Amino acid sequence: MFKAFESFIHGTRTPSPQAPPPQLGAFYWHFIRQTKGPYLAMLATCVLVALADMGIPVVLGQIVKLLEAPDRAAALAAHGTKLAAMLGLILLLRPMLQAVDIAVRHNLLIPGVTTLVRWQSHWHVVRQSWPFFQKDFAGRIANRVMQTAEAVRDSVLSSIRALTFITTYGVITLVLTALADWRLGLPTLVWIACYAGFLRFFVPRLRELARARSELRSGVVARVVDSYTNILTVKLFARVAEEDQYVREVIDAHQRTIAGHMRMTARFLLTLNVMNALLLTSTTAVGLSLWSQGVVSAAQVATALPLAWQIANASGWVSFEIAGIFENIGTVQDGMETIGVPHALLDAPDARALEVTRGEIRFEQLDFAYGGTRPVIDGLDLVVKPGERVGLVGRSGSGKSTLVNLLLRFYDAERGRIVIDGQDVRDVTQESLRAAIGLVTQDTSLLHRSIAENVGYGRPQSTPAEIEQAARTAQAHDFISQLSDWRGRTGYDAQVGERGVKLSGGQRQRIAIARVILKNAPILVLDEATSALDSEIEAAIQEQLIGLMEGKTVIAIAHRLSTIARMDRLVVLDQGRIVEQGTHAELLALGGHYAGLWRHQSGGFLADEPEDTLPLAA
Repeated sequence: MFKAFESFIHGTRTPSPQAPPPQLGAFYWHFIRQTKGPYLAMLATCVLVALADMGIPVVLGQIVKLLEAPDRAAALAAHGTKLAAMLGLILLLRPMLQAVDIAVRHNLLIPGVTTLVRWQSHWHVVRQSWPFFQKDFAGRIANRVMQTAEAVRDSVLSSIRALTFITTYGVITLVLTALADWRLGLPTLVWIACYAGFLRFFVPRLRELARARSELRSGVVARVVDSYTNILTVKLFARVAEEDQYVREVIDAHQRTIAGHMRMTARFLLTLNVMNALLLTSTTAVGLSLWSQGVVSAAQVATALPLAWQIANASGWVSFEIAGIFENIGTVQDGMETIGVPHALLDAPDARALEVTRGEIRFEQLDFAYGGTRPVIDGLDLVVKPGERVGLVGRSGSGKSTLVNLLLRFYDAERGRIVIDGQDVRDVTQESLRAAIGLVTQDTSLLHRSIAENVGYGRPQSTPAEIEQAARTAQAHDFISQLSDWRGRTGYDAQVGERGVKLSGGQRQRIAIARVILKNAPILVLDEATSALDSEIEAAIQEQLIGLMEGKTVIAIAHRLSTIARMDRLVVLDQGRIVEQGTHAELLALGGHYAGLWRHQSGGFLADEPEDTLPLAA
């Protein structure tokens, strides 16, 4: 029976591209409205279970009434059907209702809603722009995605159950006691009014404390993950003690927040316990007083007392639920800072796929400053002809990598435009734009998967033979063949570790080059593509890259000017502007900026010397 409930919610279906709203109520509704039916089913089962629970005090009252009968045998005979019905309520109906309630909650809602919220949160976050991920810890982002799903689920489920049970118990108690005598219901009525004020006082305070606690918990995860991710740096600089202090600060702050939260929770529980004790004693006192006056029967008092006890027990359970609810709401509010963020770089509503027919790239009057006042790219005009190989030259900070980031549309230019074969990059889909560009960067990061999966990432439908050929071209096959991982997998099946940590920098670079070789995109961008390689391997790969460049439009960046000296044209940048263009020989003959950079090289590497030591452009 239980398994049949598991397939009602398809959690990983493609979600709406609409981002979860940044307002708390709207954020919840964004996910609740997708599963209204299951939530309504749970509401119905909760009401039915609560009604069945309230039948038990009625049964006890009827048994007491039966015990008061002077002729016991006659009373049993006369009420046999009623006793059988009571037995059926306790042994059959109530367990059946509880079984359905459990199935709806545990087999339908918990797995389905958790998967749906987690998948859609990830789906939205992974489509954020690259700068979004640069502004936060990866560990904190992942922690928020994982925890928000459970927090949304638990807070909604607990809210429905808590409100349903306490409301049903309260209403039924008032009705049944009022039927006996209105005074018997007075303690419950006063308790309900006090309970409402009690919640109004404590709930906002618990919510804010829970939010602060959740935010600091994410901070703990972020700092711990940061230390683990950069463990080599920590070890190399012997900074374990400093890392201890870095993490201790946020853990201490988290402990103080937990203590404050628990202090308020303790007051919450103590106040509720006093209220419940007063409810039980006052109901008992009123019942005994009315019984002594002959106004109500012993059976009616025996019914009222368990009803009050039921409310007291339920309110204690509800108090724990409420504490959990607001802790989860705090977690959701923390998660919204990541999940409820609209996408910064969107495709135009009518964006179409980029079609690269020739490979011409035009940078027209570009201005860009990363949101600051000092321009990184300043009025730049550049045309890269179809099939041309262009090298970008300049000291660090001159705008070379920024130009590549604008081409890939990781950022939008503040003025001007970039056009590929007559198509503005802002008018085409980002997926198609980046699919048409093969990029190898200096900072190579690999997926924590097998070698084959990393190389094949360039073209997922590629065969093992094509993957191996790309690796051979990148001079990577020999070292791949000798690899093995901690589970005994070898060669192309070996896992590379997080960010490729099991490989050297040069090995990672060769895997990245193999990946781009396999991608075979019409536009090729090399951003310090061979910087991590030794001279012998670099020379071998350079020959392969020359072949790879055939028929492609190429933009190459390198500090080692010798690696791009054979480009068709070199473009020299300084402070975001083009100061010189020409071939290597032409620029040397010009004796200007490029010639000065060449003279200042050490071992073929461009030194980052103060700008006033370099010759000015002619």
